[in-house]
Amino acid sequence: MSNLLLNEMQVEAGRIEEDSLYSAKGHFEAARFWGNLHLWLGIPAAALAAIASGTAFKEEVIIAGILALAASILSAISTFLNPSERSQIHHQAGAKHNSLRNRVRIFREIDLKSGVEQGALVTSLKEMAEERDSLNMSNPQIPKFAFRRARRGIEAGEAIYQIDSTTTKPLAKKQPVE
Repeated sequence: MSNLLLNEMQVEAGRIEEDSLYSAKGHFEAARFWGNLHLWLGIPAAALAAIASGTAFKEEVIIAGILALAASILSAISTFLNPSERSQIHHQAGAKHNSLRNRVRIFREIDLKSGVEQGALVTSLKEMAEERDSLNMSNPQIPKFAFRRARRGIEAGEAIYQIDSTTTKPLAKKQPVE
């Protein structure tokens, strides 16, 4: 296999790996936000509903009504936004991007160095690129705040395995396109 082609495949695999890293971290940040929002809406709604029912039994109708109204508003917002489902969707998307990232890393670090036939390597790389594109099209958009948090975390070294810091060069700290 020509060194030029091998080098180009390493570079392209690195791009896919980096894209997958940023996408996974961004989705995980979005999942965390939506999961927290679910708790911040759900717990007060349940507590207010319980307190409202208790005050109704004490015949404090105005307080009970206000608390019940507040509980129903929080419940309506939670139902409309559906943060639990959004959290789950983003978490699944992050896991899929992480899976792709792991396979690309193995491809880049092992398969390209193992003497596998050139055609098989090219096919593998193209399939991984198509999978990345498919994930990007089918997954929800990462909110800008989640992407920024992910980028800060990556640049702070959160995504670097300890073994990689001593054996290989980590991914370059590039500014991905938002």
